[in-house]
Amino acid sequence: MTKITAAITAVGKYVPEHTLTNKELESMVDTNDEWITTRTGIKERRILKEEGAGTSFMAIRAAEDLLNKSGVNASEIEMVIVATATPDLPVASTAAYTASKIGAINAFSYDLQAACSSFLYAMSTASRYIESGRYKKVLVIGADKMSSIIDYTDRATCIIFGDGAGAVLFEPNSENLGLQDEYLRSDGIGREFLKIEAGGSILPSSEETVKKGQHFVHQEGRTVFKFAVSNM
Repeated sequence: MTKITAAITAVGKYVPEHTLTNKELESMVDTNDEWITTRTGIKERRILKEEGAGTSFMAIRAAEDLLNKSGVNASEIEMVIVATATPDLPVASTAAYTASKIGAINAFSYDLQAACSSFLYAMSTASRYIESGRYKKVLVIGADKMSSIIDYTDRATCIIFGDGAGAVLFEPNSENLGLQDEYLRSDGIGREFLKIEAGGSILPSSEETVKKGQHFVHQEGRTVFKFAVSNM
């Protein structure tokens, strides 16, 4: 029997028009262009400014870009995964809403949240559905409006993150092309070093949590960097 692999056959993207440069950040936090560029390679990041627009706004546009370039009809898509740490709403699937807006009427959809690893995990998940032989077209979208959870007085986070979306379409391949292998791991012990403290079941949202800035991403940069370099 011919082995079926999952191959990326189409891609799409969306980035907001508004840019936030390193020079602009110099007037917001104690940092400078040289320091940021030397350590991260980042010169600017895109920020979604449209009123009332969330992660789905970008996910939809990335998916539409993919569909327009590939010629695939949205009704052919059987599954949509949106990998995100910033869903539109705490309860109500961003993926389901995105699928409905692009016309993927025959797809089942769900969000996948694994912070920075979300898109990799989503690709791994999508490939398994393809390899099962049951699904032929699986759309994976990585999208985040990080500006919605960033404290722009915290230089440990505001210099790194921006907003945007990317989309890939997985389809079966019988020539051994596509996703070949992976190595996935998790270490929940380190959650104290990269987290949003409030808004979950441990510490629900309140006036006090908002005043304390506990709905922003908090990162112990040195600790996270050392772990990433030594383990990834």
